[in-house]
Amino acid sequence: MDIILVPGLWLDASSWDDVVPALEAAGNRPLPMTLPGVGEPAERSAELGMSDWVDAVVDKIDAADGPVVLVGHSGGGNVVWGAADARSDRVARVVFVDTVPPPPDSAISEFDLVDGVVPFPGWDFFPDEDVSDLDGHTRARTLPLTRSVPARVPTEPVKLTGDRRRVPVTMLMGWMDQQQMEAELDQWGAYADEYRAIDDVTVKKIGSGHWPQFSVPDRLAALINESVAHPEPAVDGDDRT
Repeated sequence: MDIILVPGLWLDASSWDDVVPALEAAGNRPLPMTLPGVGEPAERSAELGMSDWVDAVVDKIDAADGPVVLVGHSGGGNVVWGAADARSDRVARVVFVDTVPPPPDSAISEFDLVDGVVPFPGWDFFPDEDVSDLDGHTRARTLPLTRSVPARVPTEPVKLTGDRRRVPVTMLMGWMDQQQMEAELDQWGAYADEYRAIDDVTVKKIGSGHWPQFSVPDRLAALINESVAHPEPAVDGDDRT
């Protein structure tokens, strides 16, 4: 199975390097992406927005010989959901990595601009629950992998008008299992409505912070492979199908 790997903000295709070997060993063909404008100065990226990122993934889907699985980490979840919306007939499953399916016209977030782009704010910017499993060595090793993103991308709403909700979904959540997530849904507003409208959802707890591709890449790869090969039914309240 072709697995298109879409990174979140500030990351490129290399962020999946520790995940790729296990996906290949399972017989899949991982296709990690670097999205348009990542690492580029404002003069070359100012016009790029979320729609351009979605279009890049759609182009990758169209180039594949058959159905694909889309994997989106963090803000990449908005990207893959937009692509699934545009090509629901070509997407076998969408896997969200520590993020949730966005409702129509929602954006990722707003961050400070520096020289017309959004630079990585540093590991200390994030709450402890997101980064507590990244030790000093991992932070030092991965910091050079971060890149700026185009200014418009984090705040441009994702346009959703198609049949995305009939595509099967797996949500691989860092510290949250299905029971915890369901308990909080009423606080999610339109995000809860989007989740409840999806025909087929499986929720699994990774047991990690927000960057499992860095902290527990083997565990993340195993869960992706499992989602692609044989999604499991709910067990002990830990998953939802």
